[in-house]
Amino acid sequence: MNFRNKRLSVSEAKEIDIVHFLADLGYEPSKIRNNDYWYFSPLRDEKTPSFKVNRKLNRWYDHGLGKGGNLVDFAILYHGCTVSEFLQNLSGNLSLQKPPLQQSITRSEPENQIKILGDFILSSTALLRYLQQRRIPVDIADRYCREVRYELNGKVYYGIGFKNDLGGFEIRNPYFKASSSPKGITTIDNSAGEVIVFEGFTDFLSFKATHQQEPEDRFDFVVLNSVSFFETARPFLEKHDTIRLYLDRDTTGQNCSRYALSLSSKYKDESSLYQNHKDFNDWIVNFGKPQRKHQKQKLK
Repeated sequence: MNFRNKRLSVSEAKEIDIVHFLADLGYEPSKIRNNDYWYFSPLRDEKTPSFKVNRKLNRWYDHGLGKGGNLVDFAILYHGCTVSEFLQNLSGNLSLQKPPLQQSITRSEPENQIKILGDFILSSTALLRYLQQRRIPVDIADRYCREVRYELNGKVYYGIGFKNDLGGFEIRNPYFKASSSPKGITTIDNSAGEVIVFEGFTDFLSFKATHQQEPEDRFDFVVLNSVSFFETARPFLEKHDTIRLYLDRDTTGQNCSRYALSLSSKYKDESSLYQNHKDFNDWIVNFGKPQRKHQKQKLK
C-alpha cells in the first residue's frame, strides 16, 4: 500500500491501515489471533510481544506503555515529531526515520553496519528538541557531543554522537540507539580523587546539568557505554580514592553495582538517589512529577 504519494489530512492519515504502516517500517506480527495482530513493540525493548493492533478497529495498544490510539498517535510517538511534521513528511521518508527491521530501541546495531560520514555542531531541530525533552541543556550537550551523520543499510541518518576513548560514537536520537566501531568506554580525567561512573552518556549529561556550580575538575568521570566494559574501566577507576556508581536500576546495572561493591570499599552505590526510576536521566526528566501507575486503556 503506497500511502506516501500525497499530502494527507489528519482524518485521512488516521484511516491508513496500521498493519500496512508497520510493514512499511519493517515490522511483521509475531502472531495473529482473529483481528488482533501482536508485535514486539516498535516503541521500546521487550522480549514478549505486547503491542497489539486490532485490525478491524484499526487501533493499536502497547500493554507495556499503557498507551494506545490511532495511527497518528503511534506515528508521533515513534518518530518523535509533531502531527504537522508527520503529515508534512508522510509523502516521503522522515529524515529521522528509524532504520527498518529493528525491534528494539535499546539494542545496539552490529558495529560493522554503522559508517560515520561526519560530525558537526548540534543544530538539528529534532535533536535539540530531544535534548529539551530529556532536560539536558544544549550548552552542556555541546561540550561533550556532536551531531553525527551515519550510514546504515544504504541509508543516511543523523543523531547525537558521544565519542568514546577509541574514537567510536554512541549515537542517540528520539527512537534509536546505536554504536559505531570501535566501541569502548569514555573517560574524562581531571586528576581528581573521586570518579563518578555512569552507564550511558545521557545520565552523565544530566549529572553535569544538575551540578553546573561544581568546579570543573572536582570529579573524574567514566561513561561505560555498556556495563560489559566495567572490567575494562577498572584500572582507571581504581586509581581513585572513591568510586561513585550511578548505574541503571535494572537487573544488569544493579548486578554490576553489587559486584563492584564486593571488590573494594572504594566503590559506593549512589543509585538509591533515583530508586523509583530506571536511571539518573529518567529521574531528572520526571523530577517533581507525581508518581502514577499506568492505567491500561481499552481499544475502542
